[in-house]
Amino acid sequence: MNHSHSPIAEVYDLAVIGGGINGAGIAADAAGRGLSVFLCEKDDLAQHTSSASSKLIHGGLRYLEHHEFRLVREALAEREVLLAKAPHIIKPMRFILPHRPHLRPAWMIRAGLFLYDHLGKRERLPASRGLRFGAGSPLQSEITQGFEYSDCWVDDARLVVLNAMAARERGAHVHTRTRCVSARRSKGLWHIHLERSDGSLLSIRARALVNAAGPWVARVIEHDLKQRAPYGIRLIQGSHIVVPRLHDGEQAYILQNEDRRIVFVIPYLERFSLIGTTDREYHGDPADVAITPEETRYLLDVVNRHFKRQLAEDDILHSYAGVRPLCDDESADPSAVTRDYTLALAGHPGEAPLLSVFGGKLTTYRRLAESALQQLAPWFPLAGGAWTAKAPLPGGEGMETRSALVETLCASHGWLPTSLARRWASLYGSRTWRLLEGVRELVDLGEHLGAGLYAREVDYLCREEWAMSAEDILWRRTKLGLFMSPGQQARLAQYLKQQQPPHRPRADAA
Repeated sequence: MNHSHSPIAEVYDLAVIGGGINGAGIAADAAGRGLSVFLCEKDDLAQHTSSASSKLIHGGLRYLEHHEFRLVREALAEREVLLAKAPHIIKPMRFILPHRPHLRPAWMIRAGLFLYDHLGKRERLPASRGLRFGAGSPLQSEITQGFEYSDCWVDDARLVVLNAMAARERGAHVHTRTRCVSARRSKGLWHIHLERSDGSLLSIRARALVNAAGPWVARVIEHDLKQRAPYGIRLIQGSHIVVPRLHDGEQAYILQNEDRRIVFVIPYLERFSLIGTTDREYHGDPADVAITPEETRYLLDVVNRHFKRQLAEDDILHSYAGVRPLCDDESADPSAVTRDYTLALAGHPGEAPLLSVFGGKLTTYRRLAESALQQLAPWFPLAGGAWTAKAPLPGGEGMETRSALVETLCASHGWLPTSLARRWASLYGSRTWRLLEGVRELVDLGEHLGAGLYAREVDYLCREEWAMSAEDILWRRTKLGLFMSPGQQARLAQYLKQQQPPHRPRADAA
């Protein structure tokens, strides 16, 4: 296998197009097996679908109704695996399902939750149970019964970044804001031409090509590779709104709606509730997706039918939308389109293979990556075996719990504000120690840019995590966009401009 790294027309074992969760997951898995890997992403890591999710690592309770037992079993088992890999960005959460008898009978929900409790291996997450709601419930008074079960919450964009870091730390080259313009097979290799956002061009060669371009997967095959896509893709839009905190406690709610769909109300960043998602066909450019007035009304209506506290459009502080690129199974109902993933392999022995990823979800990204490498195994007989199940993601090393880390940080740095220690522990885990190297007092963290964001953290994000713009930092790396004033956001953008070019993110292992 090739490990020499010269920048021009280098031969890599694997080139990956797409820096969402599937591309980053495949790059990390492949690099850890000893393959030389090149990953390109035309925008920022997790800029599209992977940061526009409901931020859940979940089995997919409602997929049971569509008989997707394989997917649910795999997803349920993955919850525990991912909790162990990244305890800083993933946490267990209890979900309350208010019972509305006219929508689904109690026996059906009980049967579904019994399956949910027993289909996957469950060691740390408590089982489901029935509930009765009293006068103190935030729900409408006619809702008196319900159920409670376990799933997990995740910082979705950070999950992608940590996988990209894991790939880089194992030798992969990760290039953001670098678009694949074309790729052709020649003499047993892929010849790939790329363009950076500054207009500069580069070319590489690779023994295998993975197309994990998400919503653009079919476009890459047809437009950039000039081939026929093996499957159609359906873009299903999902939108979310963020409002001031709707209820006390750490539990989330899963609300059933008349159209058989469900909407989550999830505690978010201590002060907010995250509400979503919707399901509608989308036909435009995936980069332009935005919440529609109909979706906003839909989400508010579902919540207002369940909660005593009524929400109006004025309560919405932020909204976001993304498209799920689902494999077209010709289902008439957007919410019934399979959430399972399909891997399409093209290439005969002796010919450089192309593996395209259709569908997939955050929860099963690691298993998808293992499947992808299994399919590519005939081309790489010397590659190592599966390894990701037990390996912590960056920041998860040596971490027991977030609260224990916060205590240790505050004990060893008496000047560190607890709120900052808490936020850093939940973003960077044990890598927080790197942020604090050589820091003796608060002033050593540099300029305070607002909302607890110091220059030190910004520099770290630019150097270690490919952050280049204020948006990368505020909405994907830290979520501080919800806490910073427009003036503070403008100052951050100005600070970043002053720092360039020294902060070109490291593409490869140090």
